[in-house]
Amino acid sequence: MKGLVDIFSGENSRKAAVIVPGGSTSSYAAIQEQVECLAVDFEKGQPVAIVIGNSLEFLVTFLAVTRAGGIAAPLNPAYAEDEFHYYMKDLECRSLVTTPDSTAAISAARHLGIPVRQPIADSTARRTGDLPPPHPDDIALLLHTSGTTSRPKAVPLTHANVMASVQNIVATYALSSDDVALLVMPLFHVHGLIGVALATLASNGTLVVIPKFSAGRFWPVQHETRATWYSAVPTIHQVLLQRAEEDGAPHTSFRFIRSSSAALAPAIQHHLETRFGTPVLQAYGMTEASHQIASTPLPPGERPAGSVGRGTGLEISIGAGSEVLIRGRSVTSGYLRNPVANADAFVNGWFRTGDQGVLNDRGELTLTGRIKEIIKRGGENISPMEVDAVLLQHPAVAQAVAFAAPDSKYGEVVHAAVVLRAECDPETLRTHCRQHLADFKVPVIIHVTDQVPRTATGKIQRRHVARVFQRDES
Repeated sequence: MKGLVDIFSGENSRKAAVIVPGGSTSSYAAIQEQVECLAVDFEKGQPVAIVIGNSLEFLVTFLAVTRAGGIAAPLNPAYAEDEFHYYMKDLECRSLVTTPDSTAAISAARHLGIPVRQPIADSTARRTGDLPPPHPDDIALLLHTSGTTSRPKAVPLTHANVMASVQNIVATYALSSDDVALLVMPLFHVHGLIGVALATLASNGTLVVIPKFSAGRFWPVQHETRATWYSAVPTIHQVLLQRAEEDGAPHTSFRFIRSSSAALAPAIQHHLETRFGTPVLQAYGMTEASHQIASTPLPPGERPAGSVGRGTGLEISIGAGSEVLIRGRSVTSGYLRNPVANADAFVNGWFRTGDQGVLNDRGELTLTGRIKEIIKRGGENISPMEVDAVLLQHPAVAQAVAFAAPDSKYGEVVHAAVVLRAECDPETLRTHCRQHLADFKVPVIIHVTDQVPRTATGKIQRRHVARVFQRDES
């Protein structure tokens, strides 16, 4: 497969491609028909914002945009209007596809003069048979990744990037037409979109689309659809494990369980494997690599505790400061319109991940830390600078430093330290943040202080600030 359009080139066109529990089942042929009809509404090379929850409509819209040679730009439906405005403007979106209930996205688009349409294909429209397929080097997907020294950066991924990652994932887990994947991750992230949805469709498997993760519905849906695997962040695994007895979870379940987007503690991995009777595979990925970088293998391969396994279809090296470096066909060629970030991100053809790690003599990678200061909350990447900027918009705030704080459920959550110039309480500041940020970015705790802690050289380092306030809490 060279591009996303080739997903529908298989022979099993009547096979179930997408199941929506309690709703419909769509075959590969039916989805292709919808994609071909909807694609006529998009133009080659034009970025299209997609604000739709997990659904068949999201998948059809995404595939239609990319079939037309357009550029899909999925955005989190939970964003506030300010965030939608920033992302749509930054990506130079030419249209928005969303549902009528997405009022914040629609309002932002109207302020920017961006046309809004619903994700409905006109079955009477002409098909795209006269349109040439996109070139492998055409950009298929634009996503933002969080940075620590600037606003989030836009990552362009070509058809070739995406399909290289998809093929690596299919090969790593031996995915086939016999597999049924249970989608619990959001489709606006590479984890859900590439790691689960596209990998499943590319292997001619069946994708079970759950609109929103529900622990109470998880096992009934798995039993009903006979799902063979799922992939999720550690937070979801932990919730399922904690509720296993209450929910009557089976002791023999999937062919495998996959964990990605944040570190999975060895103890949790062991408990998952023991309780659900299946191997748990850890994967390491990032947006700039079109998701998957490394993974532990299926049995009989070994799964060392704490390791994320070997590189899957790309090369991994350890650079200065123990930084993990990568290169391969799935890695982006650079951030969008950001030469400064690109100059820092690449060294001699290798992409700097910002993560620290070690490789053993078998090529297995263990991550040991993070150079970049992104806050990883349950798989969501949050830019602390973005939180800083919102706090500083409040007239009572003179200084603000957001940082990661450990959390037993989400891995990390957002905390912040502020210096005030006028009287104000932390809850008022949190209310202010909720007006401008998605809920998962709002600081759980805001520490009011007379001065922000600095290093011996006078610099403000988030890790140093975090250590000071976490020590005060203990």
